[in-house]
Amino acid sequence: METVELLAFGAHPDDVEIGMGGTLAKHVKSGLRVAICDLTRAEMSSNGTVETRRQEAAEASAVLGLSARSCLGLPDRGLTGSAEQLEAVVREIRRLRPRIVFAPYWVDRHPDHTDCSKLVEAAVFNAKLRNYLPELPAVQVEQLYFYYINDSSEVSLIVDISEFHDQKQQALSCYSSQFAPPAEGEGRVRTPLTDRYIQRVEARDLLLGQTRGFAYAEGFAIKAPHRVTLF
Repeated sequence: METVELLAFGAHPDDVEIGMGGTLAKHVKSGLRVAICDLTRAEMSSNGTVETRRQEAAEASAVLGLSARSCLGLPDRGLTGSAEQLEAVVREIRRLRPRIVFAPYWVDRHPDHTDCSKLVEAAVFNAKLRNYLPELPAVQVEQLYFYYINDSSEVSLIVDISEFHDQKQQALSCYSSQFAPPAEGEGRVRTPLTDRYIQRVEARDLLLGQTRGFAYAEGFAIKAPHRVTLF
């Protein structure tokens, strides 16, 4: 497996696409190798099966042009941050050796998103410790950014995704089991995700873009100072 420059973690397939699908597509277009790692198979989802979600994630990955996508198979609604789960995430970081890592914002209405955020942040720290899993070379991640799924407060950075808005929408549309309104007798149920959720994501990206004169933008938060050499 070749290394990647950008590695984005999500608790479930579709989390990363919601929060930063345009940013990933933009960096793929620039020539960077980009990957997503889903921590769980989303087996607790109200709609869709594990196999359906896997197929949808593969289709969305192709739309975005990802170099790699993996799933750690950790338990959905069971991201406890245990030693075993931490080790699994660290191993993925050391396997792909990314320069930059992304995780969900640390405040969100879905507990799995906040648990994923904490777990990835701890893994980024442990990944640089030479005496932790010493059989694998340590990795010093340059920066950890946090993307937004359901909310967008305290935005520290925004990325202009105007040229990649349609590509993001196409990637989200791959997850029809989650976002398409259920048809009569289809067997799926109504959830907040089936009630124009993609349109709400589009509206958020539109409003955020307008703050800096972009058509669409995605926002990020950081805890460590953002490093620049020139303004």
